[in-house]
Amino acid sequence: MATTYLLVDGENIDATLGNSIFGRRPTPDERPRWDRLLTFARERWEQETQGLFFLNASTGLPMAFVQALRALGYTAIPLSGSPEQKVVDIAIQRTLDALAERDDDVMLVSHDGDFLESVERLVDGERRVGIIAFDEFRNAGFTALKHQGLEFFDLEHDTHAFNTTLPRLRIIPIEEFDPALFL
Repeated sequence: MATTYLLVDGENIDATLGNSIFGRRPTPDERPRWDRLLTFARERWEQETQGLFFLNASTGLPMAFVQALRALGYTAIPLSGSPEQKVVDIAIQRTLDALAERDDDVMLVSHDGDFLESVERLVDGERRVGIIAFDEFRNAGFTALKHQGLEFFDLEHDTHAFNTTLPRLRIIPIEEFDPALFL
């Protein structure tokens, strides 16, 4: 039986929240409930899910956060390297490439176009591959892979990972439009 590997680029999600959505560092209440992502992945594709959370620990290990991730069921992957290395991106790319040699399914939580080539190799018609991101900030290069079977999930609206409504301007599919939200 296949496993869904949920690969989380926490740096990318935090940077998008801070820089693009809030314009400031998000508070703990404004960050995703990471356990909900595991639940979403498990329920969506109805199979065992293994969460891998990649962390840049070049300046130290955020032990309280790592312990919280482990308690939620994630495998925390603390990485270090030189200041010019994007250690999280390197590790995720290597993991995606290693998964190409397996039959497992993959959900990547990131907006980053650096993963396009690795994700494209995974979209082979033999496995399910998804990107969880804020739709309006997801790298546009992923759109070309949708016709090959790449699935898109909105981090807020599909996974319900937030306790609050984020101040986003997003395109609303007409079947979801509720005028009461604007009156």
